[in-house]
Amino acid sequence: LHPLEVKILLSYEVGAVIDASLVRNDLGYREGQENQAFSWLLGKGLIKESSRSETTYFEITPLGREYAEKGSPEERIFSLVKSEGPAKLTELAERLGFEQKTVGSAFGLLSKAGTMQMDQDKRASLVQGAALPAKVSILKGLLEKAIVQDGVLDESSLDPSSLEVMRSVAKKRGAGDSPFRIAERERVGYTILPDAGEVREALKQLGVTGEELGALTQSILEKGSWKNSIFRSYNIGVSPARSIPGRKNPYVEFLESVKDKLVSLGFEEFDGNMVESEFWNSDALFMPQFHSARDIHDVYYIDEPRYAKEIEEPHLSSVASTHENGGESGSRGWNYSFDREFTKRLILRSQGTVLSAQQLPKAKIPGKYFGIVRCFRYDKVDATHLSDFYQTEGIVLGEDVSLRTLLGFLEMFAVEVAGAKEVKYVPGYFPFTEP
Repeated sequence: LHPLEVKILLSYEVGAVIDASLVRNDLGYREGQENQAFSWLLGKGLIKESSRSETTYFEITPLGREYAEKGSPEERIFSLVKSEGPAKLTELAERLGFEQKTVGSAFGLLSKAGTMQMDQDKRASLVQGAALPAKVSILKGLLEKAIVQDGVLDESSLDPSSLEVMRSVAKKRGAGDSPFRIAERERVGYTILPDAGEVREALKQLGVTGEELGALTQSILEKGSWKNSIFRSYNIGVSPARSIPGRKNPYVEFLESVKDKLVSLGFEEFDGNMVESEFWNSDALFMPQFHSARDIHDVYYIDEPRYAKEIEEPHLSSVASTHENGGESGSRGWNYSFDREFTKRLILRSQGTVLSAQQLPKAKIPGKYFGIVRCFRYDKVDATHLSDFYQTEGIVLGEDVSLRTLLGFLEMFAVEVAGAKEVKYVPGYFPFTEP
């Protein structure tokens, strides 16, 4: 038995119900150690699972603590316009120290609630007699409550209106731009079985306490504490761990096989820098700087240097005019003042389409291009998520390219790369692309 198992067996009677938090508090285990012990004891038939339940908590983020101290963007914009009068969104962003997308999202919420409006001079102004929306006031109360309760709120402790607001602002992953992070915790209860009683008595008779040392460290030697310590016994007859020869990483091997198949289908590979500017990552794709669609790309900003030296012309002027008034595209544009400084902000690329945008000006017609692109977004690291991932990006150019061509390539990709036996086209709905 491992000392982690021994301590549990000696600490709890037969029939007792234990769980992770109880064992951590009683025995001082580090998080994860109790689950190791449970799995070993389950395998030996000394405990059994007796209950399982899931609880949702909301943890305040660093941004949430900032909101609790200074006020949310909606509160601060409301207060500024109320005290100093109407102002353009770019002016509000500059005076409050927000990014334009933050001001745009906040104004959108206040406008939808009937609190603010855009006047004839395209300035944000208060609707006469309007007050802060209930959602903003409720969020303020939730932030204050979380600060008092060590930053954590139990879902069951919230009333329906508070819970509705919380669910609209909290995120499970990528919560860097949210005031709360969703944390789901599963509580599993285990019952000590009768066989554990016999093992417990045997341990007592042998004088095993679970405090035995399993390794001789430099600190133990220096202090001389080994002289009064008891060491765990070892079975030197156990076979050593099997040595496994090196091999290719399975995921890298898969990516290489995808590349080989796409090249065999006539595609040419493109690549680019992992560090990109906001211009190429979002602005060149005509995603406005204030649009909530940019919130889904929880990017990593580069600390030093913070900005690119310049953005190539005529791309910068062309994209800026298209954002502001449509430029030569025939569109009306987004009707806002394009921030030429913000567009130079350096980030780790969050999507593969940035390479397609850079490839288009120099692409051959006809031509077929692809990239297997490493991208980065903030995510909570767990068994199925990392902060970096790969996207497959492709473009096909030609005089006679149509929707039929696209569907044909998608089917070919599904069959040749994914090994599909049957292909079905299903429409997708992406609300974050709406204006």
